[in-house]
Amino acid sequence: MATSHGEADLAPARPPQAGHDAADGSDPRTTEPGPTDTVSTDPAAPARWRVPHGLDIAAGLAWRTLLIAAAAFVVIYLAATFALVLVPVVLALIAASLLAPEAHLMSTRIRWMPHAVATAIVVVGGLAVVGGVFTGVVFAFISGLPELTSQLTSSLSEIQAWVRTGPLGLDNQQFTAIGDQLLASVRSSQATIASSALFAVSTVGELFTEGLLTLFTLIFLIHDGGTIWRFLLRGVPGRVRRRADLAGRRAFASLVGYTRAIVVVAFIDAVTAGVGLWLIGVPLAVPLAALIFFGAFVPTVGAVVSGAVAALVALVSGGVTDMLLVIALLLAVQNLEGYVLQPLFLGKSIKLHPLAVVLPIACGLVIAGIPGALLAVPLVTVLDTGLRSLTRPDDATVDPATINPLDPRSARPEFADPKVVVAPTDD
Repeated sequence: MATSHGEADLAPARPPQAGHDAADGSDPRTTEPGPTDTVSTDPAAPARWRVPHGLDIAAGLAWRTLLIAAAAFVVIYLAATFALVLVPVVLALIAASLLAPEAHLMSTRIRWMPHAVATAIVVVGGLAVVGGVFTGVVFAFISGLPELTSQLTSSLSEIQAWVRTGPLGLDNQQFTAIGDQLLASVRSSQATIASSALFAVSTVGELFTEGLLTLFTLIFLIHDGGTIWRFLLRGVPGRVRRRADLAGRRAFASLVGYTRAIVVVAFIDAVTAGVGLWLIGVPLAVPLAALIFFGAFVPTVGAVVSGAVAALVALVSGGVTDMLLVIALLLAVQNLEGYVLQPLFLGKSIKLHPLAVVLPIACGLVIAGIPGALLAVPLVTVLDTGLRSLTRPDDATVDPATINPLDPRSARPEFADPKVVVAPTDD
């Protein structure tokens, strides 16, 4: 009996016959999507509703990448928000990696000396050394500034004569017009200069506050570092607390080794370059050597910046010949650092690829400016050692109590392995 179109819509669907419709899916009414049909990755699902394997992998990677990027953005945002507190704490941690071993050694070798007294001695001694270096650099710069000013004036006169008689061929009127334009630009930017001066005054106040916070944090990190670390470990789940303790000890040991090595390397670079600049006859050799010393704390980038400043001073004071001699001197110093000093003092415990040095410095410079560039390499060093410890199968059986975080050798896996004999001079 024929049915109308509306009756056909209301008619119930024929149930699938066993062994025919439901088995091979030949009945189109059993393969059409219903209200509860979804796209599936099950190989047994109909082909038309199966997600391609490549698309499934790409979607999984996409949302995981977005999740990691969002987490990184939140971390960077929080770090930038609390930079006035975070930067002093990190600087204090780096300084503690340099001074805490000496305080511990002093309090253990001298039985009658309390650890608090040893902490006070190393902190006051460190401040005296840093203050003495800065004072010497400032006085050397002030004493050599008149000579550099006179040489700069004569160099500008030579440049002026070359501009008039050289290939540019500018006459007096054109040269005067260029000078007037420069003066007009300076006058038009007086408001900007004044606001920059006010900003510099506020920056001095912030630097003083951050310095006090750094000093306060440094004292307690040296005196109560172990207690603070055990307190932080309470926030780690118990099943992974031992691995986190081990990774943290190895990471801090790598920071101790890095800080010691970079200070020694920077000192040798500064002395070598300072003597060479003095022999060449470049003025302000002591301030330039100090600039090279501090530039060594920012690998690769610091050497380029400090070298450019030294070459510019040599060009102003002695001409092209002195500039070429200074460039050759600095290249020799950098080769000495890269092929002799760093392998000798850093050894195998801390070894980063040059790309793993330049890229973090660039990212730190973009995110946090000069402090970011200074802290990028120590941060990468700590993260590299800690992550290697967390993913190293052999560290699963190492007792964290056998790892001394104040000994740079503890960053190496073989330090706690009784099968490996570590020579005392291996560091």
